[in-house]
Amino acid sequence: MQPVPRWRRRKSARPAELIDAALAVFVERGYTATRLDDVARHAGVTKGTMYLYFENKEALFKAMVRDRIVGHIAASEELVESFEGSAREMLVLLMERWWARSVEGPMSGLSKLVMSEVGTFPDLARFYHSEVVTRSLKLFEHALRLGMARGEFRRVDPAMAARLAVAPMMMAALWQHTFARCVEGARIESRKHFEAHVETLLAGLAPAPGASPGHPIRG
Repeated sequence: MQPVPRWRRRKSARPAELIDAALAVFVERGYTATRLDDVARHAGVTKGTMYLYFENKEALFKAMVRDRIVGHIAASEELVESFEGSAREMLVLLMERWWARSVEGPMSGLSKLVMSEVGTFPDLARFYHSEVVTRSLKLFEHALRLGMARGEFRRVDPAMAARLAVAPMMMAALWQHTFARCVEGARIESRKHFEAHVETLLAGLAPAPGASPGHPIRG
């Protein structure tokens, strides 16, 4: 008897496995050069199977982002709502989660893809900015505003500080998929890099000695 094809055995797993294949191909080839044929071939299915789940490449990209990133952001939003620790602890936890997902995890290559190509596609750029960038920055801003209100952080522009918190982590993800792959000695020590960034950021946010809690400035 012929073995049952894996796609027939695991029909419920198809969307997730197609997204796995899409992530690998998008990161390797870029958005522009990727075709649904390429993803189907990588996943071991026909192009027709791809169309059963995703009508085009844009739909596949959006499904990948929602499945692999937006769900994690939503979980962080829920965590922030019920968090009982200090604002400093909240900020570090948000950074830990961002780093684990976007630098050390399988989604690390997406930063390079987005930065290099999504800007060429306005609809995808707006989608990614709304679903990922805006929501992520709001989480960091919330922790910063809370810390300023409690006197844990000095008064800064929370919107600017949120971007400065994320920027070195995005740079680390880009570095992993560019210089670290082709320049001898350029690979970063992931954990050491992260801890140095957190230490530097918290030092910059530390309130002046004797400073009293104040209202965070709007930004």
